[in-house]
Amino acid sequence: MDLKKNSNWWFALLLTAFFISSSWNHQMLSADDGSGKISKQKSSVSTDKHKETPTFTNRLAKETSPYLLLHKHNPVDWYPWGPEAFEKAKKENKIIFLSVGYSSCYWCHVMERLVFENPQIAEYMNKHFVNIKVDREERPDIDDIYMTSLSVYFHLIGAPSNGGWPLSMFLTPDREPFAGGTYFPPTDQGGQMSFPRVLQRVHQLWSEDKKQVSQSATIIAREVARLQKEQAATETIAIESKLVTAGVRSINASYDAEFGGIDFSEVSPNSPKFPTSSKLALLQYDIQSPSKDSTSVESAKVLNHTLDAMANGGIYDHLGGGFHRYSTDRYWHVPHFEKMLYDNGQLASLYANAFEQTGNIQYKSVTEGIVDFVLRELTDTQGGFYSALDAETDGVEGKHYAWSQAELKSALGDDYDLFAEFYGLNEPARFEHGYVLHRVTSLEELATKKDMTPEALEGKLATLRQKLHTIRSKRKPLLIDDKILTSWNGLMIEGMATAGRILKRPDYTAAAEKAAQFILEHMRDDKGHLYRSYRADQARLNAYLDDYAFLVKGLLALHQATGKQQWLDQARELTDLQIELFWDQKEHGFFFTTHDHEQLIARTKNAYDAAIPSGNSISTLNLIELSERTHQSRYREYANQTLQLFGKTIKRYPGRCAQLMQAVGEYIESPLTQNQSSISIPTGDFVLLEDSYEKADEQLAAMNPGLELLMAAGLGQTKEKKKLVTAKAYLSVDRLPAGKTCQVAIVLAIEKGWHINTNPASPDFLVPTTFTIKSNQNVKLSDVKYPTGHAFRVTGFDEPLQVYEKQAIIRGTLEVPVNSAGKEETLELKIKYQACNDKTCIRPTTISLKGKFQIAKPGEQVRQINQKWFQPTATN
Repeated sequence: MDLKKNSNWWFALLLTAFFISSSWNHQMLSADDGSGKISKQKSSVSTDKHKETPTFTNRLAKETSPYLLLHKHNPVDWYPWGPEAFEKAKKENKIIFLSVGYSSCYWCHVMERLVFENPQIAEYMNKHFVNIKVDREERPDIDDIYMTSLSVYFHLIGAPSNGGWPLSMFLTPDREPFAGGTYFPPTDQGGQMSFPRVLQRVHQLWSEDKKQVSQSATIIAREVARLQKEQAATETIAIESKLVTAGVRSINASYDAEFGGIDFSEVSPNSPKFPTSSKLALLQYDIQSPSKDSTSVESAKVLNHTLDAMANGGIYDHLGGGFHRYSTDRYWHVPHFEKMLYDNGQLASLYANAFEQTGNIQYKSVTEGIVDFVLRELTDTQGGFYSALDAETDGVEGKHYAWSQAELKSALGDDYDLFAEFYGLNEPARFEHGYVLHRVTSLEELATKKDMTPEALEGKLATLRQKLHTIRSKRKPLLIDDKILTSWNGLMIEGMATAGRILKRPDYTAAAEKAAQFILEHMRDDKGHLYRSYRADQARLNAYLDDYAFLVKGLLALHQATGKQQWLDQARELTDLQIELFWDQKEHGFFFTTHDHEQLIARTKNAYDAAIPSGNSISTLNLIELSERTHQSRYREYANQTLQLFGKTIKRYPGRCAQLMQAVGEYIESPLTQNQSSISIPTGDFVLLEDSYEKADEQLAAMNPGLELLMAAGLGQTKEKKKLVTAKAYLSVDRLPAGKTCQVAIVLAIEKGWHINTNPASPDFLVPTTFTIKSNQNVKLSDVKYPTGHAFRVTGFDEPLQVYEKQAIIRGTLEVPVNSAGKEETLELKIKYQACNDKTCIRPTTISLKGKFQIAKPGEQVRQINQKWFQPTATN
């Protein structure tokens, strides 16, 4: 879609004048997830703002989210996302200001202190806007939709499409977005427009031309809905190892050979570096499962260098354990200091598996550091894991972790020189608030230099680290986001169970089991449905796809670590529920939200991994694993259909869906695959072979160059040869029943303004629509039922034509020979039609659809599927 051609461009340009100056030039460089690079900008406002007798208290005081509660005493009349706010916006015809953030987001805190605590700014917001505050970690669906909206808006106005948090969006009363940005300062700064001026301009535009604003908002909302929708698979992909190889090579090609890490670009070498756990996991899988196109040697080099660089760098907390969010520099020295549960859960699995692969003792130490940190600082007394540890103290990010040389010399005394040589204290400080510890040499090198054994040196350094950690623990404590999220707990349960199994640490395994039991007992409703979030003895918000998928992954890891049947049973039960609540029966794959979820401007279904892996990719891995452990082929079928849905994405963007790539590899390696002769066609589905007229057109056009132009002028066709009729086919069973019959349905979608003829045709000289089959096992088609058409009058005909428009469903019966039991059948379905509009007709056309299917063995169960296409109430 070309937004610039299909939108009110003058309006977008008008908005550009003030939003570009604020959002474009002040992006927090938080692509992926973090809220921004370390900045020299500081707030003079204390974080201890909730006084004993607060002047203001708003509706957020009734919420449980730590992030929302941070705003409960703002003078802004905040509403949580919900009907009360929407009704007010509708009734008063006011713009909605939507602010999305999370508790450990540094710039979210800055905007709150400098903007939302300002009584004058709040007064204007309360008068002219309905103000909604959202915790992105509780409502990832809202965050995803409106972050996509911001990207669309930036594209519309020609700005770089970097997003970040806080997310600041302006919506119509119908919740359609029309403009936005990230952080806005309280006053004009360096060419950046202040938030008060932004508010005034938005209010002015709305007051002067609501219709124009609404039209632009609708255009953006429609584009967001289009981008969020994964198109149905139009062709079947072959599930083969070269797909995995392509993904691995794409990742390895982005390797920083000098300093470690992936997603590196020589064009912008100093960009922040993230752990990118999903991609590293694919490399780890590649090392374990080398194919004939082996990339495992390169993958091992890239993975181990990156794990070493992160473990040595400042992104790892050498005193308290655990990883910070990301590195603000290429060298892994200065991190963005927040600690997130989801990062540490994934990294615990990575480092534990790396220790198992290599025997590198540092990987074992780092794994223990991660798990011990989580158990010490992010674990609830009931067993669940908290979400995050904040990054700032008194408005300064990283102050809690930084050291001056004077502090260190005072604390360490005569041991300072040894510690300084190992942890980079003899270099200039790279962080403006002090030194961030990072390893600059190896134990072996320094031990040799100091005439010590590596074991003795490590013992000495461990004592010094413990001394500093004790001192640091007495500093002002960091804010803990103590809500318990099901999905993030699933990642940590997996990491902890994996660590317990590999490191032979039953205490880690027991902690993972306790967390799993807590969620299963306290975060489900009476129907067994999961909740998203838990805090203050209250579980709330319906769970999303990620919650089910990640928890199941954790339960499968527990089953592997303990051998206890209960964890496999729970994983299977939740997966069955997930299929019921999220599965797209029509186009396959899992939606991010349940079928009965609140209706938003878009419904997401995607395959891309980000800071956390995609729910569809983890679900596919789970389904493959369950099919092997339970010997239930239906799980495998769902996995196959999901891979087919995202086949085009897998082939086009291999580096962006690493976990789906791993799913492809595990699908191929599954013992079930080894026993099948064909895996490229999903059971019950057909693939389009060709529309015969397109090749005929190309041949005729080659002989007569003027034909293509004639077609375009006379038939309403274009050079892209837009398909006027498309077809999908469905079987009523999951495998063909030998000696019995089953049903087949052809669903024809007819382009608006066109029609095809009925069968029988009326008048009888017209070409009827016909359905035939070709079979290699002598399957017969009988009792074909063509739908009843409707009258269509054309100038020059005395009697009306009988035609199909929009959609037509043709059904038939397949008779399967008894002697074909256990064999594979290749069915080709052919639909012949002639498409016409009110002026002309194209020549008769045939669509061919082909599928491979297993014919049931004697006594083998045949299951009913696709039943909505065979109901008497179905259209046509």
